[in-house]
Amino acid sequence: MEEVTVANPLLQLRALGESVWLDDISRGMLEDGSLTRLVRDDGIAGLTSNPAIFAHSIMNDPRYGAQIARLPPAASAMALYEELALADLHDAAALLRPLYDSSRGGDGYISMEVSPHLAYDTAGSVAEAKRLWARLQLPNALIKIPGTAAGLPAIRDLIAAGINVNVTLLFSPQRYREVVQAYMDGLAARAAAGASLGSVASVASFFLSRIDTAVDRQLDAMGGATQGEARAVRGTAALASAWRAYEISEELYSGARWRELAAAGARPQRLLWASTSTKDPSFSPVKYIDELVVPDTVSTVPLETLDIYRQRGQPQLQLPQHLARAASDRAALGRLGIDMEAVARQLESEGVSKFIEPFDKLQQWLEAHRQAPAPT
Repeated sequence: MEEVTVANPLLQLRALGESVWLDDISRGMLEDGSLTRLVRDDGIAGLTSNPAIFAHSIMNDPRYGAQIARLPPAASAMALYEELALADLHDAAALLRPLYDSSRGGDGYISMEVSPHLAYDTAGSVAEAKRLWARLQLPNALIKIPGTAAGLPAIRDLIAAGINVNVTLLFSPQRYREVVQAYMDGLAARAAAGASLGSVASVASFFLSRIDTAVDRQLDAMGGATQGEARAVRGTAALASAWRAYEISEELYSGARWRELAAAGARPQRLLWASTSTKDPSFSPVKYIDELVVPDTVSTVPLETLDIYRQRGQPQLQLPQHLARAASDRAALGRLGIDMEAVARQLESEGVSKFIEPFDKLQQWLEAHRQAPAPT
C-alpha cells in the first residue's frame, strides 16, 4: 500500500498518477476565476460537459442572456445552444492549453457531446462530430460519442479521421472491450493511410454510481436465504465492473496489436471514471474516487464532490487488494442471479434518455428566449 504525503488529497491523486477532470462548466466559473483556481490549487487537469450540464448552466445563469441578445434574431435554438457552448469551451480550452502542451497531450482537454438524439445513428454521429470538430478547431478538444453498438463504428471512423473522442455512457466491461478494439481499428486504418497517430487522443468513460443504484435495487428486493449475501454485496457492483474494465485494459494494451500501434506513435485510450457522485447516502460521498485510484486513468468529479474530496479524500494505491475483492464480488453477484450485462443495457438506454430530456428542455427554453425577428 502506497501513500503520498501531500496536504490536498486532489494533489495526492495527481502524485499517484491519476488525473482529475472537473465534470462541470459554466460561464460563471470562467468569468469569476474559480476554474482558474481549481486548476492552480487543486490540480484539475481537464473538464467534461454533457447536455444536462449545459442545460443547467445556461438556463440558470443570466450571464448567457447578453450573448443571446447579440446573436442574429433568426438563429435557431440549436444554433444558439452551439454558440453558447462553444464560447464556454473555447475559454476553458484556452485556460487548459498550457497543461495540454506541458503534458504533451496527456491532459488539458475539454469535451463537447454530439446530440444525444444521435446515440443510435452511426452516420449522423460521424457527420455531427466532424462538424463540431471543425467548429472547435482545438487540439485539446474531445468529441463525446455514446458507447452504444451504433457508436462503435463511429468511434472507429472518427479516430481514423484524426478526431479526438471521449466515449461516454459505458456500463459494461464487455462493451468497453469493444470500444478499445474500435479505437485500435481506427488507429490501424489511420496508419494504413499514412497518417500520424501521435496527435490522436481518446478516453473511455466508464460510469459508476448508476450501476450500484440499479443493482442495489435488485439486491434490496431479495429475501429468504439470499438476503444476507445480497446485503453483503450492496454497493459493490460498480467497482467490481470498473476493476474488470481495468483488467481488460491491461490485457489489450499489453498485446502484440497494441505494441505495433504504439511503435507507430499511438497513445493508449485512457480509462475515465465517470458518475463519481455517490447516490446512496449510506455510502461514503468519496467512495468512487478513493476506491478507484489507478495510475494513468482519469476521474471526472462534479464540483460538489470535488469540494468534499478536498476535505475527506484518502487516496491510496491498492490494486492487488481491489482486484481480488472485485473478482469475489462479481462471483457473488452472479450467484445471486444478477445479470450485469442486462443491467448495462438498461443503464445505457436510460443514460441516453437522461441526456435527451435536458437537451430538449434547453432547446425549448432557448426557443422561448431567442429574439423574435424585427418587424418589417
